[in-house]
Amino acid sequence: MNGQDISLYTQINGRYDFTFIGNTMNSAENNPSPVLVTGTSSTATLNLNPSDTVIKAFLYWAGSGDGDFDVDLNGIPIYPDRTFSHTNVFPNLTLNYFSAFKDITSYIQTTGNGDYTLSNLDISPFELDHFQRKTNFAGWAILVVYENSSLPLNQINVYDGLQGVPDNLSIDLTNLYVIDNNNATAGFIAWEGDASLPTETFAINGTIISNASNPINNVFNGTNSITGATDLYNVDLDIYEIEDYIQIGNTSANITLSSFQDFIMINTVVTKLNSQLPDATITIDDYQLTCNNRNIPVNYTVYNVNSTEILAANTPIAFYADGILVGSTQTQNPIPIGGNEIGNIVITIPNTTPSNFTLTAVVDDQGNGTGIVTELVETNNDYNTTISLFESPDFNTLSPIITCNLGLSRGVFDFSNYEELVKTDVSHQVSFHETYEDAINFLNPILNTTHYEALTTPKEIFIRIENENNCISVTSFLLQVENCPPIVYNAVSPNNDSFNDTFFIEGLRDIFIHFKLEIYNRWGKLLWTGDRNKPDWNGYVEDGIGTKIAPDGTYYYILYLNDPSYPEPLNGYLYLSQ
Repeated sequence: MNGQDISLYTQINGRYDFTFIGNTMNSAENNPSPVLVTGTSSTATLNLNPSDTVIKAFLYWAGSGDGDFDVDLNGIPIYPDRTFSHTNVFPNLTLNYFSAFKDITSYIQTTGNGDYTLSNLDISPFELDHFQRKTNFAGWAILVVYENSSLPLNQINVYDGLQGVPDNLSIDLTNLYVIDNNNATAGFIAWEGDASLPTETFAINGTIISNASNPINNVFNGTNSITGATDLYNVDLDIYEIEDYIQIGNTSANITLSSFQDFIMINTVVTKLNSQLPDATITIDDYQLTCNNRNIPVNYTVYNVNSTEILAANTPIAFYADGILVGSTQTQNPIPIGGNEIGNIVITIPNTTPSNFTLTAVVDDQGNGTGIVTELVETNNDYNTTISLFESPDFNTLSPIITCNLGLSRGVFDFSNYEELVKTDVSHQVSFHETYEDAINFLNPILNTTHYEALTTPKEIFIRIENENNCISVTSFLLQVENCPPIVYNAVSPNNDSFNDTFFIEGLRDIFIHFKLEIYNRWGKLLWTGDRNKPDWNGYVEDGIGTKIAPDGTYYYILYLNDPSYPEPLNGYLYLSQ
């Protein structure tokens, strides 16, 4: 056999008690019946006192077969929140069973007392197979937890799953804390017990128990011990007094069920214990991050909601970043049942902690994992949130941009592609600035990045990179010029028409400031020597005899740039035409 182990589903604390209503779909007990007995509809009545207030209501339905998970409650379609299954293997026959759960609290709170009919629970496709082993059944139950101001402060624990016998079944009920065992009870929703098979015993903490509706050797016998009904064929809704079988201080209880013949499935176990204890929980409500700052203000709230006692002042609180203690404080005032207290703290994240980390707040923690307060639940004191620190964006290092010297170290530059090259994330925003202060303060951005003129070089350009958290980084690159080869225009017509009146060499003056230019005639005679202090040659012959104007013809030049990048002179010809 296999199924789902019974385990804690929820815990509710307050002036609460619980009850069951429900019914079987079987018209008779399946074991002695020679015919099929399972129908599809039945009714039960809820009759709480006027002073009772419904806090929780859970519907369970179950039956033989693979499952019917589309049922109606008072004509309203119901679909399960959770389902359970169980399999029983016999020689040459494997039988499945199912159970389903639905939280119907709001519906019961609205509808209140009266008749409840569950319908359209149909196991007929599987009933013949189960009839062979007399395990054909269907039924339903509603667990109702209610509040009444006259009740003591109780802890209601709801455990569920789907486990069966024969032969022996042991269930450990955890998360208990027994302050006072007076009026302690345990209730069960169980399926498929047979009154005609007195073959099972039920024990809590080793002591066999029974009540008026449930004999000591036949505790699962188709009864409802709340109403005294004995015709819930193959369905059991029973509550037992257990105050004599648990001790003050117990944190768990063991239930054992043994049966040497009767097949029984336990679906739900409910306990009621008098436990006057606080239940401290905490949430991180908000935190403030600033760029490149590992000091984080944190707002938090400590709650004492699901409790039965005041939470004392000075309850310790610890904060951890990836498990490392980064801050501690304590509650300032007693927190009443159902109350809370808002607090704040500034925590400091160590430099060794990565920028993405888990921040954990733990109430009732002295900073070493131990607390000072005994609580109803000791496993719900922490709250986790993931934090990503705000940090300046990363960026790529940019190389200098070099262009031709236009004179006196002036240059025109295109650095428009650096907007993308500097980014490590396409979402980053980039701007260019002439000073570091402008970049920091986002002032005077350079708008023309395709044709930027630097009057003097080298010049440093600053880049501001901003990410989605408004954190910035500032980097820079250099604008530099180099002396490019000059361009010689070798046609000269000195006729004062403003076109080619002199021998013009582009990219020479104010760039190669130590240049020397020599003009020769075809026979190799030096006619003219010039530098940056003389105007361009217009055909004038410095040592001419008779005339100072050179005749039309071809002449030759030698240009000494006197620049380390151009150690050899440039030479060529020019044509002079008057």
